[in-house]
Amino acid sequence: VAVLLFSPRPVFMQVEWMLNYIWLTLVLMAVLLGGFTGHLQEVTTAAFDACKNAVMTIALPLAGVMALWLGLMKIAEKSGLVNLLAKALRPLLSRLFPDVPANHPAMGSMVMNMAANMLGLSNAATPLGLRAMQDLEKLNPRPGTATNAMCTFLAINTSSIQLIPATTVALLAAAGSKNPTAIIGTAFFATCCSTLAGILAVKSLERLPIYALPACENPIPDAVIEDSRSEEKFASPKWWGNLALFLFAACFLWFGWNFIATAHESKSFLVSVVEAVSYLAIPFLIAFFPLYASLCRIPVYEEFIEGAKEGFQVSVRIIPYLIAIITAVAMFRAAGGIDIMAKALGPLLAAIQLPTELFPLVLMRPLSGSGSNAIFAELIQSQGPDSLLAKMGATVLGSTETTFYVIAVYFGSVAVRRSRHAVPAGLIADVAGVIASIVICRLVFGN
Repeated sequence: VAVLLFSPRPVFMQVEWMLNYIWLTLVLMAVLLGGFTGHLQEVTTAAFDACKNAVMTIALPLAGVMALWLGLMKIAEKSGLVNLLAKALRPLLSRLFPDVPANHPAMGSMVMNMAANMLGLSNAATPLGLRAMQDLEKLNPRPGTATNAMCTFLAINTSSIQLIPATTVALLAAAGSKNPTAIIGTAFFATCCSTLAGILAVKSLERLPIYALPACENPIPDAVIEDSRSEEKFASPKWWGNLALFLFAACFLWFGWNFIATAHESKSFLVSVVEAVSYLAIPFLIAFFPLYASLCRIPVYEEFIEGAKEGFQVSVRIIPYLIAIITAVAMFRAAGGIDIMAKALGPLLAAIQLPTELFPLVLMRPLSGSGSNAIFAELIQSQGPDSLLAKMGATVLGSTETTFYVIAVYFGSVAVRRSRHAVPAGLIADVAGVIASIVICRLVFGN
């Protein structure tokens, strides 16, 4: 309230206010609510546990995963695979990211991140997304301020289309659902709506004066832009190398066919195919990148080590941002803030036909993935795994993303403090995903 009343400029006119005041509000409300409800000890415990989890459970394991994937990305870059992938999708990417040169490495990194998200490969998607942010930062003439390309990439990332929400399906199956894969279609529809809304929002918001980019003091030299636009030449495998790649791909096709034949006994053919792709994608990439590069006469071990070094550096850089956002969310939840908001907004939720039981999940989803999974598990236990509310909750989980976590980690990796319109665009995508989830579930599963 004091900030709203005494700020020299209205808060809504400040481009950098969003994360600052959201974080401040979460912390202050957690402490005050904890004091009024007698849960201060729980708030304190949650704060210290969250700090520990941010470092020990997320940052340190992420360092190893990032070292692996950034090492593989380095191999893929040197062999020309990333360039081939970006070139294939150049018409679409050029429209979405007009400020990024068509041949810049950021194009390939973003494509691979989007592909990993679609397949539900979260362990691969995060390192590839962080690498894409680093590539975009090289084209940023205003360090500390998000570019239009960064905001667009995050809007797509926080609402990216998923073919199979594996975690959600696993939670339903563990709870004894008769048909845990029934929400795949509804989640796909809802996530398409959230992605479209995110793209429209980010492209519209970047034109508003409030989110205009500040004057550029150190523009990117033209030589850097022109160099990234130039076509780099890469070696290609010999005829016998192409034969080796064909045999390698044939092996994985055989692996996939066996997987589909086994899974098809209890699941539909389409679901079996998508699950087979998700199951085989990571081992295929881990082996294919070094094989292709070695056939192109690239020293794969040396390049992998060079890329892996970057993984440890990035993981250390994001630790403060992880601690900030995860601690604030854990404190607010421990103080009972989410439950209080759900009860207070009950009449409004009924007016817009949003079930009150679903509101804690909707509110937690942009803040914490583990927290939203825990709330969803509680929802399954109280309502039943095959209830309409459980299917709605599963569709919400499968069609939205932890917006604040993604923005904090991705921007933290390149020291961006002024997020501009990335947060509102991500939240608009989340709202669109929630609305689409409720509508499609009522149509498909409602009586």
